[in-house]
Amino acid sequence: MGLKEKLHNIKEKGQGKKWLPAFSAFHTFLYTPNETTHSGGHVRAADDLKRTMNTVVMALIPCLIFGMFNTGFQHFEAIGEPVAFLSWEAFSLGLIKILPLIIVSYVVGLGVEFIFAVIKGHEVEEGYLVTGMLVPLIVPVDIPLWMLAVAVIFGVVIGKEVFGGTGMNILNPALTIRAFLFFAYPTWMSGDKVWVEGAVERANEIAAGANLDAISGETILGTLAQGNEVAYSVSDMFFGFIPGSVGETSTFLILLAGLFLIFSKIGSWRIMLSAVVGAVVMGLIFNGVVDAGWVKESSSFYSLMSTEFWHHLLIGGFAFGVVFMATDPVTASQTNKGKWIYGFLIGFISILIRVFNPAYPEGVMLAILLMNVFAPTIDHYVVQGNVKRRLKRLKAKTV
Repeated sequence: MGLKEKLHNIKEKGQGKKWLPAFSAFHTFLYTPNETTHSGGHVRAADDLKRTMNTVVMALIPCLIFGMFNTGFQHFEAIGEPVAFLSWEAFSLGLIKILPLIIVSYVVGLGVEFIFAVIKGHEVEEGYLVTGMLVPLIVPVDIPLWMLAVAVIFGVVIGKEVFGGTGMNILNPALTIRAFLFFAYPTWMSGDKVWVEGAVERANEIAAGANLDAISGETILGTLAQGNEVAYSVSDMFFGFIPGSVGETSTFLILLAGLFLIFSKIGSWRIMLSAVVGAVVMGLIFNGVVDAGWVKESSSFYSLMSTEFWHHLLIGGFAFGVVFMATDPVTASQTNKGKWIYGFLIGFISILIRVFNPAYPEGVMLAILLMNVFAPTIDHYVVQGNVKRRLKRLKAKTV
């Protein structure tokens, strides 16, 4: 019996109705359902939530493939056995390390989605198609798989399902997962040993008495937070030949992905542009404070404050967060004016946290989660402002 026949029996005869959400999820993954809404307005469109999510996943694929090459490349560089970036040695190591992260993310996340769909009797929601790909790209490559599984369960249940599922959550699920990991397992999410494959294992072996050389896995932000000079060029930072999370290092590919999402009308250009403006404004303020001599070189804030304002756009997860997570249509502001305010504050606060929190110099995660909470408030006051202006115009016409 084919899938269509099974669906027909479930709908018409009620056989196995409890499992209808699971059958429907597989049936509609590649095909448009034959059903239409039974009430309200009808809009004919070529896209739906699945197709939108698939488009975002397509935009993430180049970052994923680059991350596989970069994972292997950074490992061999760190152990003093450099290989060509576009080499099988680099790619195969990255594939072996990253593929399990993707599998765990999707199996655990979709498993939770299926369980909630069957229990509640609603359709399997497609929001995790993107979240499942985002999560492996924003965590350290060596993170234990059981930690990732626990975090995914927390992020899907607490970050989304308790609010009613996809479309109802107030926090970005991928960032909720990363925030959980950061606060629950901080030693695996920060420091100078977690961003290069094998660095943590080598450090543990050295601590146990093995006669080995240490591997440094420090990011540019970690280096600056400690007041040290950065050994990477601007081109390295722009193209992504630096340590970091799997998918966050290549600003070039993230920029192309952002343009693709804008062209496909999935990502908001207002949020992306305003976030960049906010980051530039904050960076210029810090540069001005340093130029005015108000901060001493001995200060722990000096290195990050004196960093060229536009360098902040190339390092850390700023670009990735702005393009793929700040633009989440569920958790971002919905009004056009609200998007400008929302994006600007994300960029502004990201650099603020980055500079004033040396223990956690990557501020874009916290900035986006903070603005997720305030997005409804921003939209509320934007709408109220529009209502008041229209009432004023109406009164002026009637006088």
